[in-house]
Amino acid sequence: MKVFLNEILEKQDKTLYWLSKETGSTWQTLKKFANNETDSIKFSVLDKICDALNCEIGDIMKHRTDQE
Repeated sequence: MKVFLNEILEKQDKTLYWLSKETGSTWQTLKKFANNETDSIKFSVLDKICDALNCEIGDIMKHRTDQE
């Protein structure tokens, strides 16, 4: 998976710190997710991220092939 959270936050002029406060998730969890440094994330966290950023899951992450 390729995560585009940092790009979405930048476009919306928001920070991971702001998102942490909005979602109730720790900054560290969101940072790992945003930097593709985790193997899993709870669906409830993804749902809160989408609500806070007014976006769809496909905006945040996409399937990538080995070539990408």
